[in-house]
Amino acid sequence: MKHIGEVIESSTKNYVAQSPSVGESPSFGTFVKTDSTPVVYGLVCEIITESSEPGRKPTAYDMTIDELKREQPQIFELLKTEFHVLTIAHAQSKEIKFTLSPLPPPIHSFIYECTDKEKKELSEQDFFLRTIMSSSSVPLDDLIISSLSNASKIRKNDDEYIIRMGKSLSRYFKDDYGRLSSILRRIL
Repeated sequence: MKHIGEVIESSTKNYVAQSPSVGESPSFGTFVKTDSTPVVYGLVCEIITESSEPGRKPTAYDMTIDELKREQPQIFELLKTEFHVLTIAHAQSKEIKFTLSPLPPPIHSFIYECTDKEKKELSEQDFFLRTIMSSSSVPLDDLIISSLSNASKIRKNDDEYIIRMGKSLSRYFKDDYGRLSSILRRIL
């Protein structure tokens, strides 16, 4: 399996990875993991493509991407794509623990998309939702929707799973029925 990123900033709560190719990254809400010990699991919560040179902004060329690749391929060497990951769990051995890792992932660790088995285990209970809800630095509603949609897909859109997660969300949004209803409608 090919890695999808490399850690370039790291803390116990989140980490930032750079994609091997400009414009390529895992999708928002994707379950990912590091190749470090401990393995650190997380959710992609932001994706950014920008200049690789600090203080320099890309310039508009009034050309399509295909035209740029054909006529100005060198400009893509001046860009980088990074994605931010919210930590949701870690594993010292085989057992996944739904707490912050005792150590952040080392810089230059590789990032991989989780297997379907890992995605199921990470999303079986509502622990990942609790982590999202307690984070102040992520777009809460959209990350809940994307991560639950991804978790539902690997379960072949199991209605019972969505109902169970909807009940969990109702405890978090007990005073905001409109917001809860909006989130649940957009998951399906």
